[in-house]
Amino acid sequence: MEVTVEHLGAVQFEIKARQHTIVCDQPPENAGFDEGMTPPELFLASLGSCAAYYAAEYLRQKGLATEGTRVTVIAEKVMNPPRVDNIHIEVELPLACEERDRAGVERAVHRCLIHNTLMNPPKVGIAIHAPAAV
Repeated sequence: MEVTVEHLGAVQFEIKARQHTIVCDQPPENAGFDEGMTPPELFLASLGSCAAYYAAEYLRQKGLATEGTRVTVIAEKVMNPPRVDNIHIEVELPLACEERDRAGVERAVHRCLIHNTLMNPPKVGIAIHAPAAV
């Protein structure tokens, strides 16, 4: 997997993965133009879309309705160090279902790649590349 992020100006960035492109921006109160989600919103979107995928896959495999499945991710910004914390995932199913299927959806969401990454923090390395100073 690879994602490339390029600065466009001000506080806007273009994010590319395979043939897809999105813009990341800040709201006006952070000197942005509000033309895209902020990095923390993209982070929550990643978690929410992953959870939704796994929930819908469970429903599909059981022959249950998937259209209208909705996931909301709520979190707080906390300090020391600044980060996203107290993340809560809410899954709304489109139709009533039995408790075993509700539990099955929950188990499926726990298998989400992003959820598992958060539960087992990855190693993160940073390398800085710049032209040599003259």
